[in-house]
Amino acid sequence: MNESEIDLDDNDQNTALKGANGNGYAWEDEYKRSWDVLQEDEKGSLQGVVSSIQHTKRRRLLKDTSTIQRGIIRNLFVIIDLSNAMAEKDLKPSRKELTFNLLEQFINEYFDQNPISQLGIIITRDGLSEKLTELSGNSSEHIEELKIKINRETRGEPSLHNSLELAKNSLCHSPPHGTREILILMASLTTCDPGDINETIKKLKANHIRCSIIGLAAEVQICKRICEETKGSYGVVLNEAHYKDILFEMIPPPSTTNAKTEVGMIEMGFPRRITEHFPTACACHQRPIQGGNICPRCFSKACELPTKCAICGLTLVSSPHLARSYHHLFPVPNYKEVPRHKVTLSSPSNCFGCQQPFENIPTIMNRNPAEQTSGRYECPKCLKQFCVDCDIYIHDNYLIKKYNNNNNNNNNNNNNNNNNNNNNLKVKNNIYFIDNNNNNNKNNNNNNNNNNNKIFIIWTKSFKNLLTKFY
Repeated sequence: MNESEIDLDDNDQNTALKGANGNGYAWEDEYKRSWDVLQEDEKGSLQGVVSSIQHTKRRRLLKDTSTIQRGIIRNLFVIIDLSNAMAEKDLKPSRKELTFNLLEQFINEYFDQNPISQLGIIITRDGLSEKLTELSGNSSEHIEELKIKINRETRGEPSLHNSLELAKNSLCHSPPHGTREILILMASLTTCDPGDINETIKKLKANHIRCSIIGLAAEVQICKRICEETKGSYGVVLNEAHYKDILFEMIPPPSTTNAKTEVGMIEMGFPRRITEHFPTACACHQRPIQGGNICPRCFSKACELPTKCAICGLTLVSSPHLARSYHHLFPVPNYKEVPRHKVTLSSPSNCFGCQQPFENIPTIMNRNPAEQTSGRYECPKCLKQFCVDCDIYIHDNYLIKKYNNNNNNNNNNNNNNNNNNNNNLKVKNNIYFIDNNNNNNKNNNNNNNNNNNKIFIIWTKSFKNLLTKFY
């Protein structure tokens, strides 16, 4: 009887110690900071919380919109700290799971806004560093590597020295017309280095490599010094939302800091899209696919754009890719927030973009500065007023869609102008491009495809002229 009673008591005790989800113990459950979600003013209203969320949502847009020189062709290595510190659960569900989830979103957004750039992934654990993916413009390859279970295991200590050396050796061979960047997601407060990291910092500066670090625990002096010496940025995560904010701040291309960078000629090809009745092998993966993109130089087939031709090494892009890269150079100016005291009866009642009515302005003002906003944002050029959602949409997507639409309208004009020129090498506004539509290829190409089979050699300082020609 005593043993059965003891067994019954033990079961009750184990049940009481279980977490809310029934798995593990109660002290291992994920905690939720409810005080960060519900906030009330002195009258019990939650309207101030909505305003603060809108301000946080719009904060990313309040950036420098001046016309400066930026590196639109980027070479970025992301270094992931997979030490034991990454397994901590102070960030929900854990540092590791949150990092990999945000990193997948970051990769997709990075290539969406920087389509002619490249990215690579390096992990560090057990005092060693390992390169998961080389620099490439294929986002699916990077995401597939991140989903492999063995690439997610955490153990040992990280090594900043080995990781930076591995990334530096790869970035040194990248062309000088592109930026060289390193982003480190650091969870540990220590680093296990076999050599002098000060010498590594000097090598990074000599090769014009910008290093930025996002810390998941606390500020580390050596990390701060690396970022200061290489002109990068350093941030420490406060919570999950802040982690995403500072990570996505790395998506727009940074300003060019190296004044001595040589500006040369960038050779790019605009391939022709074909459809096939029977699949044939592509040159990049050696897999049979139906259809693809034909390189204008060697006439090999590539699966996706943008990419580098596996046969001749020519960079293959399309005009929308150039447009999405171009909009970082000349961004839409920031809209000015309309103060509440300037909202009168004559002010527009609906948003000019979505035609949704603006919120009513309360007669009693609150003391919280975050609650003194009107929810209206005025364009400095046309003086039209927009809501916060339209403001974010215009600054994020408007230029891309504008150029894509204009591209379709001007295709006929470009074809007519190109047919009037008979020379293979044409020069206009420092833009050199080679027309490969020779007489031998006229039988294979239709009139609608005359503008596709070209190789453009772009002078980087006249990139604006190139876009003016296209759009």
